[in-house]
Amino acid sequence: MRFGIIVFPGSNCDHDCKYAVEYLGHTAEYLWHADHQDLTDYDCIIIPGGFSYGDYLRAGAIARFANMMEQVRKFAEKSGLVIGICNGFQILLEAGLLPGAMQKNRSLKFQCEYRSMVIENADSPFTNTLDKGEVIQLPIAHGEGNYYIDPEGLSNLEANGQVLLRYTTPTGEVTDRANPNGSVSNIAGICNEERNIFGLMPHPERAVDSRLGNGCVDGRKILESIITYRTEKGGVQC
Repeated sequence: MRFGIIVFPGSNCDHDCKYAVEYLGHTAEYLWHADHQDLTDYDCIIIPGGFSYGDYLRAGAIARFANMMEQVRKFAEKSGLVIGICNGFQILLEAGLLPGAMQKNRSLKFQCEYRSMVIENADSPFTNTLDKGEVIQLPIAHGEGNYYIDPEGLSNLEANGQVLLRYTTPTGEVTDRANPNGSVSNIAGICNEERNIFGLMPHPERAVDSRLGNGCVDGRKILESIITYRTEKGGVQC
């Protein structure tokens, strides 16, 4: 498979994403934010974490205007797979490619730790190698990860099965104490109605190689879901 990783001034997880993709035996290429490159030949586009444009104004607010984001929009409109991780999720929200918005963590502190979360919907290109109700552990690292959407929007997300990840206790209980940032309904990751765009605050690319962190490799399952989906759909680029 061929992944494209968009790089903004301030991105700092682009190398992590490239390492994770190549560790799983696939190809990853960097795409500069200011380019107008057509994305048709890619199987999946990754918008990585970091601090695009220094998070000035608010996280993702400037990056949404980058030339490559218009290419991402066109790619997604043709059912291309897009995953935005942490700052990438924030950019997708600012660009209107996913519903809702991000606020500062309710602690008003940057939080960097491992967290448990449950798979709420396994019927997506990003979660198909997991089981609904399965609890996984992934690292988080953000200061603006408090996801918000109004009650009507939340109702639509839930009804459409767009909530893919929710923060829980290690045993899968959805409690306020398990919520690290104050996100509405403990939401950690959502997709669009068509399920080809996924935004999540946790970092799956940091949980692929067992030699890193606490040995957790649950992030592999998300990347492997993308690979499995594209392989089964055919047309995978080498």
